[in-house]
Amino acid sequence: MEKYFNSPAEVVEANMKGAEGKAALSVSKMVLLGILAGAFIALGGAASSTAAHGIADVGLTRAVCGMIFPVGLMMVILLGGELFTGNCLMIMAVLDGRVSWGRLLRNLAVVYLSNLAGALLTALLLTLSGNQNYSGGLLGAYTIKTAVGKAGISPVQGIASGILCNFLVCAAILMAAAAREIAGKIWAVFFPIAAFVIGGFEHCVANMFYIPAGMFAAMNPAYAAKAQEAYGITAEQLGTLNGWNGLVSLLFVTAGNVIGGMALVGVPMFLAYRKKR
Repeated sequence: MEKYFNSPAEVVEANMKGAEGKAALSVSKMVLLGILAGAFIALGGAASSTAAHGIADVGLTRAVCGMIFPVGLMMVILLGGELFTGNCLMIMAVLDGRVSWGRLLRNLAVVYLSNLAGALLTALLLTLSGNQNYSGGLLGAYTIKTAVGKAGISPVQGIASGILCNFLVCAAILMAAAAREIAGKIWAVFFPIAAFVIGGFEHCVANMFYIPAGMFAAMNPAYAAKAQEAYGITAEQLGTLNGWNGLVSLLFVTAGNVIGGMALVGVPMFLAYRKKR
């Protein structure tokens, strides 16, 4: 009888085999695939912001973003990008003795910085493209508002929101591995990622795009004035939108993403479904 999907045990085994391949990648390949993944996630964020920036209702705004943002992870999975948050699942291969802690940390460090490079490049290109001129500069103002909120997130909120986010992202990755057809993989990714976006949870790679994009937009006086007019963003708030605050915020979200992906998804799935050798 034909099987239409892989069992959880098969998904865990496939993920651990995939982790062995990830750990063995050369640094140059990790960098290339990491840059691509960072750009994919950033483009999903850019498209969702463009679609939602003119909507006043918060719930509806997040719903629209949730319909579009998942395309980023779809591209990562179908084209083989290296994404920091998804690679947290490599913890299963470490626990099984297939990948060393050193190889795990090497992969995560290189991929993290490469994701950052891809997201920064996308933010710069988006700024130069004139995309933020939409609606008389309202999209630029919306980009500033989004960045101010993310750069000013508290440590506890950043960690907790990061945990919830990567719980759903890693669930989406494993669900996609359960599907055997491309259509099934797309739908498996869509719903968990839509849930994390609608819930307003924090994803470190997405924030590598959102915060710099807002910083670039804030350099435009017209966008800054529009942000004050449309969203009440004060000069003091604009002053908090800087590299230091963005980095601190990013680190707390990253910590939450690691906990959510490793401790709440990777470890339980490994303990429940590993094949004892």
